[in-house]
This record gives sequence, structure tokens and C-alpha cells, in this order.
Amino acid sequence: MNLTPEFLEELRSRISVSEVVGRRVQLQKHGREHKGLCPFHNEKSPSFTVVDDKNFYHCFGCGAHGDVITFVMETEGLAFPEAVERLAAQAGLEVPKPTVEDRQRAERAKTLGGVVEAACAWYQQNLASADGAGARAYLTQRGLRSKTIANFRIGYAPARRGALLSALRQQGFETQLLVDAGLLKQAENGDGLYDYFRDRVMFPIIDRTGRVIAFGGRILGDGQPKYLNSPDNPLFHKGRVLYGLAQARDAARKANRVVVCEGYMDVIALYQAGIAEAVAPLGTALTEEQIQVLWRLAAEPVICFDGDTAGNRAAVRASARALPMLKPGHSLRFTSLPEGQDPDDFISRNGVEAMQARLRDATAFVDFLWSQEYASAPVDTPERMADFHMRLRSRIKGIADGGVRAAYQDVIEGRIQAERDLARGQRRGGNDRFSGPRRSGDRGQKGVFGKAIGDPSIKQAVERRLSSAAQALLLKVILNHPGLIDEFGEALGYTVLSDQNLDKLRQEILDIAGQDPDLDSDGLKARLAERGHRHISGILSSGHDLKAVAFANPSAPFDKARTGLADLLSNVRVSELDDRLTEVGVNLAETLDEDDWARFLLFKQQEMQVRSQIDD
Repeated sequence: MNLTPEFLEELRSRISVSEVVGRRVQLQKHGREHKGLCPFHNEKSPSFTVVDDKNFYHCFGCGAHGDVITFVMETEGLAFPEAVERLAAQAGLEVPKPTVEDRQRAERAKTLGGVVEAACAWYQQNLASADGAGARAYLTQRGLRSKTIANFRIGYAPARRGALLSALRQQGFETQLLVDAGLLKQAENGDGLYDYFRDRVMFPIIDRTGRVIAFGGRILGDGQPKYLNSPDNPLFHKGRVLYGLAQARDAARKANRVVVCEGYMDVIALYQAGIAEAVAPLGTALTEEQIQVLWRLAAEPVICFDGDTAGNRAAVRASARALPMLKPGHSLRFTSLPEGQDPDDFISRNGVEAMQARLRDATAFVDFLWSQEYASAPVDTPERMADFHMRLRSRIKGIADGGVRAAYQDVIEGRIQAERDLARGQRRGGNDRFSGPRRSGDRGQKGVFGKAIGDPSIKQAVERRLSSAAQALLLKVILNHPGLIDEFGEALGYTVLSDQNLDKLRQEILDIAGQDPDLDSDGLKARLAERGHRHISGILSSGHDLKAVAFANPSAPFDKARTGLADLLSNVRVSELDDRLTEVGVNLAETLDEDDWARFLLFKQQEMQVRSQIDD
């Protein structure tokens, strides 16, 4: 199918997203957008948005996102060409005729699919035959029910060298097709072809449309390798596919969760225990493509690998792959099982609810990253502690998304500072974390401003912030002139307001503006109301004190609003720097620490720069 960008753009322009989505979702129009309950996960209040003029849908709950073609693919289980054909028929467009190469490729894939499907059916028959007695005994011993075996289409490949080749030749399949599909292999000594899978329990690998595309085989007995996957071929690339995806898709959307485990039997054990939203990579480390597939199912997949060295290594590799890819709302979480246990063992010993609790309490990515680096080397001297902090900062720099990277930096630096504060508290209490000289003498009892540490005036200085009225005024300017976010968004991102309600509103405004930078004032306020900020946004937009500060008025000229906002942000910055200078000065007097001295000089320099800008 020769689908040019021009044809796809014409198709998207002829069919609105809301028209197609509206057949499955009850939508209500809000300005330029449509709202409804997300079809990809269970929810009680609508978080699913459709924007026709930008040709996309987005769910703020589960992260589902795409255009009209993607929606048809995801909801109807169609491949891209099939979705295009269906939409083109609705739009009255003729799909471009495939080239000779397109036809050959499609015919080959169709033929390969046919031979793999025939092999799957043959393996299933063998499991039920006398030859499959040993395989049936193994599955029974593992606790698999007959319904589960049928649902996953589990089969058996007999030990006879050419059994599959003989059976499929009788069905009319050419030998070369079996080779291309990874079902036959050339003997290393050149002595003909033999069946790739022999004396193995067979687990079909099924794509999201329900087609069998490959196999995984578990050997019966002590041979090696224990598990064997089909080789990559025109139909199958193991780095792009997840085992159990076909069975997990609907369950994952209902649960708004997907669990990633290590192997076939882990997926099946969880499925049989009622945790149907489980998938597994195919004998390789989780790839970037597989992570993208997972994020289409749930915003924060849970990594649940076995509680052994190999499982821990696999989790670490998954985190390394995912770290650069993290984006707003999309991450991974991690849980580990006891040493030597897989999900089947854990459920057998502790029950399903214990497994559910582990999955619910899975560790956030940032916590996993912290503990991973902490455990990678001793952290028992100041030098090793500094190395630990350096490694963390270096890892965070690899996050591609600037917003997520900044958020991680905030969390990590906050924890580093809290760790230092704890160490200082221990030293003051007589329990030094690291061996070293104790502080003594009168200098440790005075601040750099010559006041005693307990002096109330220092506490007041540390707690000083811009007044609540001025903080509210700052947000009023943004609410009435959201176009200023383009220029001042970064400064607003670093400005933390002491009024928690106002600061939460600040964060929501920036989040909404990041998703839709073209919103006008009414649209921004409407979006805030949808997120539960009706009361706060009502106060901010009431205008009870706007006469005294004309630049915040909705009718104020844009340049006056810009100047007023710049002044407000400068004052906030000076107030914050004053507080930090006082706080660091207190710490410096207590510890005489070089890091605190460097921080004091840095904040002092920043304060001078900001004050000079205001004076100018």
C-alpha cells in the first residue's frame, strides 16, 4: 500500500476525530474541545479530550494519545493499513494502489502467517495426543487449568527430528516457507533441515490483532537452552513484541495498569490468578519499542521480575532503557519478589491479595533510581557520599524531557539536602555520621549576621515571603493574560508560592498551558474549573482589587501586563533569595561547611544580580 504523507493528511482532514470517537464515546462539546469518559480505562469523571482542529485525542488519566487513525487501530484491533482502508472508505477516498513491492511483501507476510498458524494448530493437536503426555503432566504440575491452556493456545513440539516438516508438507506448505518462518533450521554439519523446536512445550506469541507470529518453547527435561524463541524473521521481531499482549490489552485498560514480568509462565500464572493485565519481554532486556507499547496500555507499567540476581539485573536494565524516555505522566514503577520466588511461587505461598498489595505499593521510578545507586557502592565516608550524589546527578542528566528532568533534579536535590540536615542533626546530638573533628567554640553559636541561632528575628526572616495578596495578583495576571506564559513560563516554573492553594493553582496553570499553549483566558479558566479549581479561580478572577493594580485587569494592554508581571516575579525572586541567604547563613554558622559557604556566595551573587535588574 503506497500511502504518501499527502494522502494521509487528506484523509485526516476529511474525517474529524470527534466523529469517529463519538461512535464509541458520548462526547460533550466545551469550546473548541470535546469531553467524555475515556474508552481505554475505567473512570467516573471525564478526562478524555478530543481536539478536532489539531486532530488528536488525549486522556489525562491514562495517557492515551493519538489521531483518528490511531484511535481506530487501538479500539478495533486493526493494523495501520487496515485502519486507513476503513477510514478511507468512510471519507470516500480511493486508497492508492500498492506497488509491486508492496504486493509481494503483503503476500509473503500473509503466507508466512498461514504457515505459522498451521504450525500452532499442529502443536495444539500434539499436546492432546499420546506424544504430549509428558507436556500435559508438566502443565498440570505447574497448576494450569485446561481453560488457560486453551486460551493461550499452548501446544507441544514432539522430539522427532522432522515431524513438523512432514506434517506441514502434507498440508501443501513449501519447505522454504517453514525456513523463512523460523520453524526449520539447517543442520550445522550440512545434513539437511530439522525442526527448530523439538520436545518442547510451545507457547504461541500472538500480536495485538490476535495473529500467531512466532513461538517460545520450554524444554522438557534438563536440556539447554531451557527456553527458546523463534528467530527474528519478516513476521517477527522479538524486541517489538510482548508475550501475553493479546490477552492483557482489555484487562490493562480496565485496571489502568500493566504488569511486566519475566517469562511465559509468569504471565500465565498472574492471568490465572485474576491479574490478566500481565505481559513479558521475550528473553531480552525490555526495549524502547516495548516500553512505548506498554505506555499505550498504562501510564506507569509495573516491573515485577523474579527475586533473584538475574531478576534484579533485568529491572536495572529496564530502568536504564526507560530513564531517557520518561515524559510527563509516563514512567515505570518497580516491585521485587522474595529471593528465589517468581509470581507463581509467591501467589502459591501468600495468596493473590498479597500479590495485589505488592503491585499497588510498587516503588516509584525516582525511589528505585535512588536505591539502585545507593546499593551500587558503599556510602560510608564523605568522599563516597559525594560520589553517590554525583552519580545520581549524572543519571538524571540523561532524561530527554526538560520538564521531567527538572522535576527529578528538584526531588533529588531535596533529598540530598535532607540527608545533610539529618547528618548535622546527628552531629549536634553527639552521634556523628562520619568520624571527624567536632565543632567547638563560640562561633558555632552565632549566625553570620551576629545574632544567636534561636533569635526570633532570624526565624521571621527565614519565613518571610511575598504577601498572599501579591501572590494572588501574580496569578491573576496570568489568568487574564495567558499569552505571557510563553515568555515567563520558565520563571513561573521556578517560583514556589508559600500559599499552598495558590502554588497548586500555579502548577495547574503551567500544566494546562503546556498541553494547549493556544488557550485564551476563558479557556484556561474553564480547564481549571474542570480540574476542581472553581473556588480559587473564582477568587482570582473576581477583580475585587484590580482597580488598584491596573496591569492585572483583563482589559489592560498586553505590554503593561507584561511589565507588571516582570516586576512581581523579580520581587518574588528577591524574597526567595533573601530567605535562602538567611537560611544558608544559619547553617554556615553551625557547620562551617564548605558546601554551605559556596551556596551562601552563590545566593548572594544571584541576589545582587536580581536587585540590579530591578533598579535598572
